[in-house]
Amino acid sequence: MKTILVTGGCGFIGSNFIPYLLSKYSDYAIINIDKLTYAADVTNLKEVEHNSAYTFIQGDICNKELIQSIFETYSIKGVIHFAAESHVDNSIKQSYEFIQTNVVGTHTLIDTAYRFWMEKPFVYKKEFEGCRFHHISTDEVYGSLGSTGYFTETTPYAPNSPYSASKAASDMIVRAYFHTYGLNIVITNCSNNFGPKQHDEKLIPTIIRNALHGNPIPIYGDGKNVRDWLYVLDHCRAIDVVYHNGRAGQTYNIGGRTEKKNIYVAQAICEILDRIFPATSNSLIGNSKNTSIKSYKELITFVEDRPGHDRRYAIDPTKIETELNWKPVWNFEEALVKTVEWYINKYIGYQCYVIKEKYE
Repeated sequence: MKTILVTGGCGFIGSNFIPYLLSKYSDYAIINIDKLTYAADVTNLKEVEHNSAYTFIQGDICNKELIQSIFETYSIKGVIHFAAESHVDNSIKQSYEFIQTNVVGTHTLIDTAYRFWMEKPFVYKKEFEGCRFHHISTDEVYGSLGSTGYFTETTPYAPNSPYSASKAASDMIVRAYFHTYGLNIVITNCSNNFGPKQHDEKLIPTIIRNALHGNPIPIYGDGKNVRDWLYVLDHCRAIDVVYHNGRAGQTYNIGGRTEKKNIYVAQAICEILDRIFPATSNSLIGNSKNTSIKSYKELITFVEDRPGHDRRYAIDPTKIETELNWKPVWNFEEALVKTVEWYINKYIGYQCYVIKEKYE
């Protein structure tokens, strides 16, 4: 068995990725370390908690002694690093935890990997040849785009929030370990993910939750900020292919080629809810102040924009498409329906029909 350390596996993307990986690779064992802060939930992985190839450790990636112990106890032969503080609004209010987890935590992990796997710079220990450190990052490190253009792997970094600045710093640390020490690393910068298991604070769960409860649906500014949306299971497939086949030292941008304005996303979700769970039949609406609404769209409310709100993100995924033959298999509208269904079940226990998974 090859033992892989996954960090932050109880978070949104990690908790989708671990079941994906275990279902695909029978010769892998997964060690999941997660601090279980507010955005993580151990029940996100209930489908694998009894799998003999899965081990959960509650802990902090900044704890050097703990990380060293995990490497030694389980003979770690690969790292896929999701763990991060990631909510922009929270980073604006209090940035300390973002620097600690995203910068110090990443350095603790990669330095431990280097010292455990390698004899000296550019020389791996024989039993750890080929071991790889995969760092999961974000398109927000590139800053903001105007109405045209795309982020590529050569776009200069220009982070605009404490969150994105901390992720940019962690990217540079990982890059340095490749160039200085010859550590086998890859970095992926992804666009906005959506899908099951995302924390309630994020845009799409916030829209769905407020709609179902008949509360105002808050949209920053004029709602015309643009994001490139990527379904989380397509992101899992991309991480898989980059981890196994990407070129050492390279960065790969992962995007869905699906640019949508925030107001479009809100309206699309409301239309799905109107169709599959109408406000007029939703008993929760009866407990709200908006008992007379006929469409969830009536709940959309524009609120004061957040400081430094980037106007547009858009990724050019040509490199991963051409080098590694990866492309999304989910279109936005189909994946959004599946996502809405999952959250209806989460928030009010109503089981909708389920669209077949697309792991292949």
